[in-house]
Amino acid sequence: MTVSRGGFGGAFDCDVLVIGGGIVGLSTAHALTRAAPGTRVTVLEKEPATARHQTGRNSGVIHSGIYYRPGSLKARYALSGSAELLKFCAEHGVPHRVTGKLIVATHRDELPRLHALVQRGREHGIPVRELGPAQIMEYEPEVRGLAAIQVGTTGVCDFGAVAARLAEVCGASGTEIRCGEEVVAVDRRPWGVAVRTASGTVLRARVLVNCAGLHCDRVARLAGDDPGMRIIPFRGEFHELARPERVRGLVYPVPDPAFPFLGVHLTRGIDGSVHIGPNAVPALAREGYRPTTVRPRELAGTLSWPGSWRMARRHWRYGAGELHRSLSKRAFTTAVRRLLPSVTESDLRPAPSGVRAQAVLRDGTLADDFLIKESPRTVHVLNAPSPAATASLPIGREVARRALRLL
Repeated sequence: MTVSRGGFGGAFDCDVLVIGGGIVGLSTAHALTRAAPGTRVTVLEKEPATARHQTGRNSGVIHSGIYYRPGSLKARYALSGSAELLKFCAEHGVPHRVTGKLIVATHRDELPRLHALVQRGREHGIPVRELGPAQIMEYEPEVRGLAAIQVGTTGVCDFGAVAARLAEVCGASGTEIRCGEEVVAVDRRPWGVAVRTASGTVLRARVLVNCAGLHCDRVARLAGDDPGMRIIPFRGEFHELARPERVRGLVYPVPDPAFPFLGVHLTRGIDGSVHIGPNAVPALAREGYRPTTVRPRELAGTLSWPGSWRMARRHWRYGAGELHRSLSKRAFTTAVRRLLPSVTESDLRPAPSGVRAQAVLRDGTLADDFLIKESPRTVHVLNAPSPAATASLPIGREVARRALRLL
């Protein structure tokens, strides 16, 4: 792509160009116009509408922040973001509900980890109540466990509706949101950045913000940067409970601290349905919502990344278990029975899957915190899976702060 420098001012189509119309990209645009009114912001989204991927394909949980390491970006932004998100939903009429949740230990070896979560919750200032087996049944009559904690600040909402409202607020502040525009080339110069989309449109901006989610590493490379990671897509497969009245709220297992996944859990959504899952299996395409979806070029990118093989060698037992539950409904049902012993295979109906954009480093490490990097004239959001939707408003402010500093 050849772009002449021209002059300043009128030579730019916008001040900040945001790639990605998910909840993080829209929160960034929202934060930019609030922090610096008059800033010209354009959001490019490759899909026909916003929030088509991670934002619109998740369980809708507003996380409390109890899982995340004190001082980490995930902890800081989830703690503040959950309260801000609830306020945003209330102010803008987005359906939401604060339900609380149970984290349940079903084996004795999980009890020390459950106690560690109690301590972490107290460090974060999160209201946590310890429960015995009889008290678990007071909250959830059909759930069984040795012990549990009740976390009062967890809730649910419709993140797609949050994104839609953010888009409306951004539009009212002058942000231009252009859907159906996939970025295929980036040309970064000392004066700014120009991008070309698949339709042939060329846009010039003073600063580029990369919030491309499942494709963020690809966009970083288009800009000439080495992100030092690769997005490895993990498909999260869900089932729906045929009789949702059997679960009152949110029920989680005790997570394994070695992984950024929370395990198969029970989630009563804002619409009253109960989703069970997800398990996490490598997807054969970045938007591989079905097991049969294969994109050879994207799969080759996953297989050629050294971190993929190092991750597989390190965690093959865990991965084999996830794959078994994906291929066998009986195995998946067995995992659910740890929390809900009365469930049968016939109680579970297939539900739409999501795909998690997980950053994997070259050494095989799964990035366990949000990852935001700066380059000349560019800010890249390189790892923002769950709880990014919960934390989207503070993430957006941080990305906006960095972009405005580059201006």
